[in-house]
Amino acid sequence: MLSTLLPFLGACTLIAASPGPSTMLIVRQSLRSRRAGFLTVLGNETGVFVWGTVAALGLTALLAASQLAYDVMRVAGAVTLIGFGVRTLLDARRGEPQVSGQEAAGKGWPSYRSGLLMNLANPKAAVFAMSFLPQFVPSGAPQLPAMVGLAALWAVFEVGYYGLYVWFVGRLQHVISRAAVRRRLEQVSGGVLVLLGVRMAVES
Repeated sequence: MLSTLLPFLGACTLIAASPGPSTMLIVRQSLRSRRAGFLTVLGNETGVFVWGTVAALGLTALLAASQLAYDVMRVAGAVTLIGFGVRTLLDARRGEPQVSGQEAAGKGWPSYRSGLLMNLANPKAAVFAMSFLPQFVPSGAPQLPAMVGLAALWAVFEVGYYGLYVWFVGRLQHVISRAAVRRRLEQVSGGVLVLLGVRMAVES
C-alpha cells in the first residue's frame, strides 16, 4: 500500500504545482481575505472529489467518448473562466476595497461556489481524473472503493497544498493592502483567467 501511496502523493504534488485556472482563482480570492481564499480551495476540492467519484463510476468515459458533450462542457468552462476574469478586471478598475473579516463572514457561500464551479466547468478535469486515478489502484483491490478513496485523498492533499497559497498571500497583506499593488495583482490574475478561457474556447 505504501509503495502505491507515495507515488500517488508525489503525482498529486506535481498536479497541484502546475498553474491553472483554479490556482489563479484561489490567488485572486485570497487577495480579498484568507477566508475567501480558503473557502474557494474547499469548493475547488469538492469538485476534485466529485470528478474522482464520477470517474470511479465510469461516467467520465461517456464524456471522453462524446465529442459533442466534451465541446459543450468546454464552451461552458471557457465562458466561466472569461466571466471570472472580466469580473476581476472590472473590480480592479473600480478599485474595489479589500474585504474585511466582518464583511467576509457572510460571504462564504459565493467563495465556495466559485471554486466548485471553476472545477466542475472544466472538462479536462473530468477526463484527467478518469485517466489518472486508475493507475494507482492497488493490484487486486476493488476498483470503485479504491478510486473513491484515492479521490478523497487527492482532494484532502490539495486542501493542504493550496492552503499554503492562501497563507502565503495572507502573510503579504502588508504589501498587498496597498491599493496600487493590489489593483495590479487583480489585473494580472483577471487577464490570465480571460486568456485561459479564450484558449479553452478555441482549442479542439
